Amino acid sequence: MRVDLFDFELPDGLIAEHPVEPRDAARLLVVEQDAALDHRIFRDLPDLLEPGDLLVVNDTRVIPARLQGRKGEGKVEVTLVQPAGEGLWRALARPGRKLAQGTRIDFADGFSATVASKGAMGEVVLAFETGAEDLVTLLDRHGAMPLPPYIKRREGPQAQDRQDYQTVYAREAGAVAAPTAGLHFTPELLDRLAARGIGRAMVTLHVGLGTFQPIRVEDTRDHAMHAEWGRVSPETAEAVNAARQAGGRIVAVGTTSVRLLESAATPDGRLMPFEGETAIFITPGYRFRIVDRMVTNFHLPKSTLFMLVSAFAGTATMQQAYAAAVTGGYRFYSYGDACLLSPER
Repeated sequence: MRVDLFDFELPDGLIAEHPVEPRDAARLLVVEQDAALDHRIFRDLPDLLEPGDLLVVNDTRVIPARLQGRKGEGKVEVTLVQPAGEGLWRALARPGRKLAQGTRIDFADGFSATVASKGAMGEVVLAFETGAEDLVTLLDRHGAMPLPPYIKRREGPQAQDRQDYQTVYAREAGAVAAPTAGLHFTPELLDRLAARGIGRAMVTLHVGLGTFQPIRVEDTRDHAMHAEWGRVSPETAEAVNAARQAGGRIVAVGTTSVRLLESAATPDGRLMPFEGETAIFITPGYRFRIVDRMVTNFHLPKSTLFMLVSAFAGTATMQQAYAAAVTGGYRFYSYGDACLLSPER
């Protein structure tokens, strides 16, 4: 499928630099098949769902994966991307060309790493001199949030980003990018959803920087997705299957939840426990087996995420919805507004 089919005009001014306050004051575009677009506020979500529906959210926790270090007299910026084994992390480094294998990078007193290997595209594998739990503690102390490149911070990530770029239900540390559809939830909104009889189940998908990688090919068949680690617990699988059997709808919060649920689905539409890596790439023509509704942010042109929502709701439908969102001044991407999608028939 041609990548340019998923292109659209997006003014730079619509890419949100900061979230709205409070979180649930973001705008929500409701996209129902064969119905007019409905312009709502995110806190209206309980009124748009039904008792017996089940929200599935990604409880991954973003680690402060961006580090400033020194190599001798030179400065090095490192962004961790993905675990690569015991004490090892794949990372992006600037300037990567000057980092030879064996180079030591010092981030703080007692906190350093050595370049274990280099990749063909300039990425490196770093060997940290600490265990996994200690590394998370050190990152919390010395790291910064790995904001996507579309969010401009002249002086780097701000202290407020540590709170803003994290869902209120985050608990499993390991992501280097946020599952951004979940950023709109507040404890009060979650309570209102529960009071209406809308359930909630957790999955974990540690989002990697691959979610931000542009597609550099002309045909989707030539694009390779980055693998990400995920887990669907037996309890979540049981809750999803029970909700479906009772006639409830599965409402996936974010494309990360969608990708993991569909990775763990059987051909006949049952959800199985799952733990491992997934590199599923969903494009139009895919037959969804688990997800009945989707809550997601507004994505960038020609991105794998826009392809996924087009596969779910229909390419023509999403092009029309996004055109209306641009005209209406909706805010795009990680700190932007959201939409509630129904599936293409």
